[in-house]
Amino acid sequence: MRVLVTGATGGLGRNAVDFLLEQGVDVRATGRNAQVGSALRQRGAQFMGLDLVTADGPALRALLDGVHAVWHCAALSSPWGARERFQDCNVRATSRLVQAAGECGVSRFIHVSTPAIYFDYSHRHGVNESFRARRPVNHYARTKALAEDAVQEAGLRFPSMRVAILRPRAIFGPHDQVLVPRLQEMLRRHGGRLPLPRGGRAVIDMTYVGNVVQAMWLATLRAELSSGLAFNITNGEPAPIAEVLHRLFTRELGWRMQILDIPPLALAAAATVMECQALFTRREPRLTRYSVGVLSYDMTLDLARARALLGYEPAVSLELGIARTADWLKSHG
Repeated sequence: MRVLVTGATGGLGRNAVDFLLEQGVDVRATGRNAQVGSALRQRGAQFMGLDLVTADGPALRALLDGVHAVWHCAALSSPWGARERFQDCNVRATSRLVQAAGECGVSRFIHVSTPAIYFDYSHRHGVNESFRARRPVNHYARTKALAEDAVQEAGLRFPSMRVAILRPRAIFGPHDQVLVPRLQEMLRRHGGRLPLPRGGRAVIDMTYVGNVVQAMWLATLRAELSSGLAFNITNGEPAPIAEVLHRLFTRELGWRMQILDIPPLALAAAATVMECQALFTRREPRLTRYSVGVLSYDMTLDLARARALLGYEPAVSLELGIARTADWLKSHG
């Protein structure tokens, strides 16, 4: 088996490549970070540096030559940015890649999406895969929903290629470039104090990165899996945000941390001002209304479909995932 991992120089992609190599799979990887790509090559992967947004037909066909399955981890994952950039990275690149995969005879296409398509500034518990917010909360959620549509449409056009969509919630673990680094920066900036809406009482699902990789592997191997289905993926252990942060930063890493209970409306007002300033500075604001909302409202996901059809059960518990994340952070600064 040869598996192509896109976004292989990102957090999820790097973990996916490592897992596949450990299984003895022939791995082809692509991403934008040449330095990380060199490290992946040394690990045993065939690395092909490629920008999926600008890659032409011949380049995509060369990338997919001899590939049996695609793990599409590449995306622009950010709470802020230009509409056109999200459209290019999340919709155009995915549409062209999945089309080329179908034309090249790829048998399985695993697309990593996001539960951001559920978010609507309200508490949601046990959300299943059929739900979508009436209005996308931002460019990221809108374009990831459109990318899902493109993948499902390709699955219909190419019946021999089975497609599956995974929606992992709040991925954390080794090589994380999004969640924990942002929190670390906030702690440093505020001298160990972390202002959180509702004092971090919002209950959310999180997902250790190894469990996401496990789900991709199951979706690849499940011979009888129907094409076009979406699956929620989490650790299945909802917990208040403050509790998770104390476990990681205070207990495991030994950092001094004080969580400040800030009214959500006050933080949302501050985020609105920062977003207006960002329109002129062209820099991502330190706070966005979306990030405030995500930290203000409960969101837990229903795993029934993933358990029944993929045989998914999180192999790494939340407790163990936090410990492994802390160990990795200690060894990598």
